[in-house]
Amino acid sequence: MDVITVESVSSLYAKYESDLRKVRDFMREFLRERGKAMKAQLDDYEAELTYLLVREHRPEKVVEIGTFYGWSTMWLLNALKDNGTGHLYSFDITDNVVRSVPADLSADRWTFTKGDVRQEVTRIPADTGYLFIDADHGARFAHWYIENVFPRVPKGTPTSVHDVFHGKRAKPFSEGAVITKWLAANEVPFFTP
Repeated sequence: MDVITVESVSSLYAKYESDLRKVRDFMREFLRERGKAMKAQLDDYEAELTYLLVREHRPEKVVEIGTFYGWSTMWLLNALKDNGTGHLYSFDITDNVVRSVPADLSADRWTFTKGDVRQEVTRIPADTGYLFIDADHGARFAHWYIENVFPRVPKGTPTSVHDVFHGKRAKPFSEGAVITKWLAANEVPFFTP
């Protein structure tokens, strides 16, 4: 799947319907049990789409930049678990995530690095198969990862960037404005739910 379309997303929902339903139920129950100790940072569409893309692409190495309390981390780990293969490398300046993610979900498939990814960029695997970015949403950080992370991973690596659009377009002088300009300049198609 090179270009994501409504039709291709629809086919992924059909293909992984049963597994997705189980993960969705697990995640909703987990959130309910945690109460105010965890907030879902991805809406249902983005979380489900992330899960479905990792299932379909079956990457051996996934990189997540920005974990906060682990909502996206758990969706990524569930996809890797259901694939029966793959490892997640997560980076964040806080370690809230390590207290959130259940041990049985992270066992043997997760490496967390506490610290500023800008100081840890060499720890990003060169053979990353999926990239998920949800960290500093400023323009400066977007310029940094375009210049430093994108060249480290293979060209064409499926990449998700959270919070690009706020309403119909990206906010001026934001990460979203920088990334949409880069996508247009490089003629890279994108999809947003």
